Amino acid sequence: MHKLKISTAQFEHKSGDKAYNLSRIDALAQKAAQAGSQVVAFHECCISGYTFARELSREQMLDLAELIPDGESIQKLTAIARKHDLAILAGLFEKEADGDLYKAYVCVDKNGLVAKFRKLHPFINPHVKPGNAYCVFELLGWKCGILICYDNNIIENVRATKLLGADLIFMPHVTMCTPSTRPGAGFVDPQLWENRENDPTSLRLEFDGMKGREWLMKWLPARAYDNGIYAIFSNAIGMDHDQLKNGCSMIIDPFGDILAECRNLGDDVVTTTISPEKLQQAGGYRYTKARRPELYRDILGQEHEAEQKVVWL
Repeated sequence: MHKLKISTAQFEHKSGDKAYNLSRIDALAQKAAQAGSQVVAFHECCISGYTFARELSREQMLDLAELIPDGESIQKLTAIARKHDLAILAGLFEKEADGDLYKAYVCVDKNGLVAKFRKLHPFINPHVKPGNAYCVFELLGWKCGILICYDNNIIENVRATKLLGADLIFMPHVTMCTPSTRPGAGFVDPQLWENRENDPTSLRLEFDGMKGREWLMKWLPARAYDNGIYAIFSNAIGMDHDQLKNGCSMIIDPFGDILAECRNLGDDVVTTTISPEKLQQAGGYRYTKARRPELYRDILGQEHEAEQKVVWL
């Protein structure tokens, strides 16, 4: 395993406008390639758009979703990867020939599809089914995993992906700036986004406070630290349908330290180099080796009725 130059990006997608969204992926992939990157990751449903899907019927969802790998967007994404000679990770809604719908995230390179993952905990639309498998694959000599947004909040998913061999986990999101029972949470006024050139400070205070980045910092570095993995976090920025998102796409190392972060109030991409040496130097490596699964195998695996409620839907 060698050092890897990798990028994470953020952009303001347009709901249902795949041509526009792919054009932004193209432009940001070009910037990543110019920085020497070998891989660039984008956010959840960056090709299709996300929150607007909560209002779509089954028929509309089927029109929006695509077959993978034969759908047009995967073909275009592969062409972008080939043009810039790097691997690209991006998200969209997937459909199967029998009409089943999923939230998918793919990795493609110049030769086509490398990996596909289906979100384990989807909730944006009642017609979208949950995936039922973890995903670990090799990319440029690195063992990689994928977990989409809410999947990362269930800590067992991150640990399981690590135990399956992942040293790097892609964590695409559309998150933050939504209400919850957590103190300080809530929507951010879209007018602040519209006025960001005249008053970036007021917007930054909201984006970086408890509605946004401060909440992310409560848990995201811990996922990387506890499991001794690199976390590649990608998030939308700007208006996602009727909700404002704050970006903060970042790359975190196995020590829980931020190596690179998008800080622009707009479309952005950042690049850093990750090193395999940290994987065994970090505490998470020792913690996973010290586990005693005989103590909690039956506890963690016991039956329960899964419950998932999202108050802002």
